Amino acid sequence: MTNIKDVAKMAGVSVATVSRVLNNHPYVSEEKRGAVLEAIKQSNYQQNINAVHLSMGKTFLVGVVVPFIDHPYFALLIKGIANEALQNNYKLVLFQTNYVETRELEALQMLKQKQIDALIICSRICTWSTIEAYLPFGPIVLCEDTRGKNVSSIFVDHYKSFHFALDYLHQKGHHKIGYCIGRKSGTNSRNRELAYMHFIKNYHLPFDPSYIFEDCLHFEDGEKVITRIKQMSNPPTALLVTSDDVAAGIVTCAQNLDVRIPDDLALIGFNNQPIAKMMNITTIEIPLEDIGRKLFLQGIIKNEEIAQNEIPVKLIERKTV
Repeated sequence: MTNIKDVAKMAGVSVATVSRVLNNHPYVSEEKRGAVLEAIKQSNYQQNINAVHLSMGKTFLVGVVVPFIDHPYFALLIKGIANEALQNNYKLVLFQTNYVETRELEALQMLKQKQIDALIICSRICTWSTIEAYLPFGPIVLCEDTRGKNVSSIFVDHYKSFHFALDYLHQKGHHKIGYCIGRKSGTNSRNRELAYMHFIKNYHLPFDPSYIFEDCLHFEDGEKVITRIKQMSNPPTALLVTSDDVAAGIVTCAQNLDVRIPDDLALIGFNNQPIAKMMNITTIEIPLEDIGRKLFLQGIIKNEEIAQNEIPVKLIERKTV
């Protein structure tokens, strides 16, 4: 294969001149530039992009760790990240982990080996000690509250937003409130659980573990929630549902099983996805695309400073409460 020395010889110029032409350097005469371009054309010379990146100290690749690519929550985060990456001439390397630790470690290892310039972790399975071990190797940004730790994040305060939604339901007259969640582990989930426990303690409400529904990730999971509620002798009268997709599934299934919403069961979803608007679901709006955009900017543009930035949320009142 033709290398840069061969092109220089064919064009009758130095290797440095060829390099300047390849990098659009202005200080090359038109005659020499033309000779180099003709030699490149005749020899079908292709630059070694890896070598170019090595010389620049950048790959222009950013790793993005998500548990599921097809989940609406993570799809919107990726959309925000991807749009900002496009604006800044970066490409993304997606790691779908399915919450398998070894897959997350592969992404961290790529950062260590300088195969990517930065790593955005949208939801993690690795421990803090593991994440901290990789911080010296490049920028890592997380989509969770990292206040008090030496790592950047763009986050929603899930304790505060969950407590706010619970208070709202209580003010509407609900005393038997439960919640649906994707997984019980993870920083965001633990903050939601803590908010829930503090809420029932503050209002002297009894704790019923059957009011907590786990593994609720997709539309079809709404059916198992309604099925369980129909089997309860003392069901909740209201639910916080951490995914609008699941909330939509609950609304759809409730119609088929004669559960009236909001009369029998009030619902608050999360994220304000298009399906929540279509189905008139009351929800907590989380600007996921904007969060994704800011995750990228923190990891690439502002990577030299450690920052934890909280993103505000708001209640969108519709017809399910």
